[in-house]
Amino acid sequence: MERRLEGKVALVTGASRGIGYAVAERLVAEGARVCLTARKAEPLLDAATALGGPERAIAVAGKADDPEHQAEAVVRAVESFGSLDILVNNTGINPTFGPLLETDPGAVRKIFEVNVFAAMAWVRHAYDAWLGKNGGAVVNMSSIAGLGAAPGLGVYAASKATLMQLTCQLAVELAPAVRVNAVAPAIVKTQFATALYAGREEEVSAGYPLGRLGQPGDVAGAVAFLASPDAAWITGQTLVVDGGVTLLSGL
Repeated sequence: MERRLEGKVALVTGASRGIGYAVAERLVAEGARVCLTARKAEPLLDAATALGGPERAIAVAGKADDPEHQAEAVVRAVESFGSLDILVNNTGINPTFGPLLETDPGAVRKIFEVNVFAAMAWVRHAYDAWLGKNGGAVVNMSSIAGLGAAPGLGVYAASKATLMQLTCQLAVELAPAVRVNAVAPAIVKTQFATALYAGREEEVSAGYPLGRLGQPGDVAGAVAFLASPDAAWITGQTLVVDGGVTLLSGL
């Protein structure tokens, strides 16, 4: 594999499993060293060990929307590896399903706290610690749910739409030193998305022109591209990674 990210340092949130782990794995394969974050310490440490241990990956456990954790993780990344060139805001939650007006307001606030406000806070910490003076790249994990109406997923969809707009705004405000882009996957076969395809994967896959659901590696490749020098003239964009499904849905 081409080592486009040799010498770079990345911080990936929500990286103990699923898409976040796949992203971290791909970045390491391309030469980067990574700081992994997630809520649960044990699986996060296992992930860091699998990626090569302290020489290649460190683990800093905590809640994505906790300001103290954000600050600690950024400091640890810089102190351990000497820089922080790439930030991947992968953490996202969706604890609700149903109509917007029937969703508990507390749950709405929590979704936006994690999916939007925390992403902005991570950028602020990374910018203050390294990106502002030295440049780099930010990649936010959005979703095709944010491209249009998403029955049952309204709050989550609204948060992901907001994240796309945040990506555009930050791209303008942080240019030219920092590039900010987003990735919007369709259904990817992870624990997070299980309810969307479990027991009916063949039926769901039939709606995708490419004939299958996504794998974490599909998204990881897109993130690595946006973080790499190959995307040096790309900022403020959301790359849809969806097996072609939005071509048929009208989104």
